[in-house]
Parts: sequence; structure tokens; C-alpha cells
Amino acid sequence: MAEREEKVVPTGRLWGLRGAVQVDRNAGVPILAATRELLIELIERNGLDSGDFVSVIFTCTDDLNAEFPAVAARELGLDHVPLLCNREMDVPGAMPRVIRVLAHYYAPADHRPEHVYLGATRALRADLHSAQ
Repeated sequence: MAEREEKVVPTGRLWGLRGAVQVDRNAGVPILAATRELLIELIERNGLDSGDFVSVIFTCTDDLNAEFPAVAARELGLDHVPLLCNREMDVPGAMPRVIRVLAHYYAPADHRPEHVYLGATRALRADLHSAQ
């Protein structure tokens, strides 16, 4: 009979974390660089490591299609985390060349998520600027 693997039960609670970054042009290298910058900032500000993540959803505006943002996440060690890339709604007048992220992760119950909007995307969530 095979040995049974012990289940790891997460501690704390499940949180959602948001963020965004604007890319200067539709090309693979800038998309990956901007995504890495955003994820590193999310991870550092929230004291996370790859084992804390449950899933990560990325969206890109219609003008970004040269690379999947999930590639950058895998390069940062999130290779065992479910990652999904989607299209952002094409709302007239919306900010162009934006990558958004919604990350689900476990952290202690008293944790307070620090959402990250870099550069021009700070205008998307002006209500969060005092915390950045």
C-alpha cells in the first residue's frame, strides 16, 4: 500500500490583491518587464512568497498582444500557481496599454492587502494613493 501524502492546510484567510501597470509599447520584452515589476512590487509590499498564491488572473487592454503576462509570473517562480490571461473590456477613452492583475493568496487574518498601481495607472485607483 502506498504511503499517503500529508495534506497541507493553509493558515490565515484567502485574500484578493489588485494591481496595474502601463506598458510603453506592444512588444514581448516590455510586457514581460512591466509584469515582472508589478509582481515583484506586489510580492514585496505584501510579504508574500510563491507558496502563498492560490491563483493569478491577468488582463490586458486590446492593444497588448505580443506576449502573455503569465510568462513573467512563471519566470518569477509562480510556475505551480494557476495563471490566466484575459482581455480587459474595451471601454472608449480607457487608458491604453494596461496590464491588470488579480491575485488570490493566503495570509494571516489581520493582514491588510497593499494593492499596487504603478506609474500612470495610479490614476485608475486614486483612492489608494495614500497607501502607496
